[in-house]
Amino acid sequence: MPPRTHTQATISHRTQDALFSRVHGGNLVYNTCWEDPRLDREMMNLQPDSRVVMITSAGCNALDYLLDGPAQIHAVDMNPRQNALLQLKIAMIQRGHFEDIFQLFGQGSHPQFKELLEELKPALHPFASRYWKAKNYYFRASSLNPSFYYRGTAGQMAWIALHTFLGSSKVRDYMDALLQASGVEEQKRLYQHIKPVLWSGLVTWLIRQPVAMTMLGVPRAQVRLIETQFQGGLTGYIRSKMEHVLTEIPFSENYFWRVYLTGHYSKSCCPNYLREEHQATLQQRVNRITTHSTTVANFLRENPGDYSHYVLLDHQDWLAAHKPQALEEEWKLILENSRPGTSILMRSASPVIDFIPEFALERLKVDTELADRLHPMDRVGTYGRTLLAHVQA
Repeated sequence: MPPRTHTQATISHRTQDALFSRVHGGNLVYNTCWEDPRLDREMMNLQPDSRVVMITSAGCNALDYLLDGPAQIHAVDMNPRQNALLQLKIAMIQRGHFEDIFQLFGQGSHPQFKELLEELKPALHPFASRYWKAKNYYFRASSLNPSFYYRGTAGQMAWIALHTFLGSSKVRDYMDALLQASGVEEQKRLYQHIKPVLWSGLVTWLIRQPVAMTMLGVPRAQVRLIETQFQGGLTGYIRSKMEHVLTEIPFSENYFWRVYLTGHYSKSCCPNYLREEHQATLQQRVNRITTHSTTVANFLRENPGDYSHYVLLDHQDWLAAHKPQALEEEWKLILENSRPGTSILMRSASPVIDFIPEFALERLKVDTELADRLHPMDRVGTYGRTLLAHVQA
């Protein structure tokens, strides 16, 4: 097959970008957060006067941060469906009844969700109420789709990937054994046994499909970063990260990956907002979270303030590739709305974060020692780099 021409590549890239915008503009993408809040909280050191601006994602981590007692958390997301998910979690926590909370978000289904939704309606934003009424089947277990955690685009991709892997009886046996593994030594032994089957040609092919990355929330800009900066490209990157997760991090506490393998959490392996011992604290504090369906830059324009923490996830990878002026504007607004010592936490698909504007770097003190020490402990394990910086006077 002859190589693609420049024109063909350009058309392909535009198509991928249009697909990404369409998927993210009209769907719930993330049904669970894909960043480890245990490390975030150690890096941020939240205090009673902390005022946090963060990207919502699935809202799990905003609730986790509340356990450290910050004064305010502003959860910002361009996708109102992500905020609707956090609003649903907040309304359920305010309502109480832990078993219903765990049934809904721990098991990923609830047979009386329609009735619950009617009860929660006064506590939900109008958009959230309409959205969950239309998507009430997301929490309906069926033989075709047993769990909310296989809903949304990331969840649908997890379901496809899981069943691709499960085509092999050896992989099914491996996953069962992995879920019961007593520690990393047993995990390593299991992985070496299954490695040739796990990385079959079919799985490698699936990983390289643009639609797969789009559904997982990975834009082409991040794929390009990986392809150009990681030996082995996208396939090598994912294989390396998966090997780290499967052989270096205790799987018994890795609720991020377990939920996609099983479709549910357990009460001993779940996000903190689903632990019964935290419900009273969360009930007292959830009114400290406000949601905003807009960009980080627009939020800061409309809500100027003296914020102490920013959690930017990895969205600046996309801004750097597609909207460099918007990237500069966002950093300008972040610095204008910060105090000396303000912490900024972000992640990237790249092992090197080199796109922060020079004027911003002049105001930042980057804490490479702490971030680099904690990065390998991340239970998600899929990012190339974690960056922690503090604003200087």
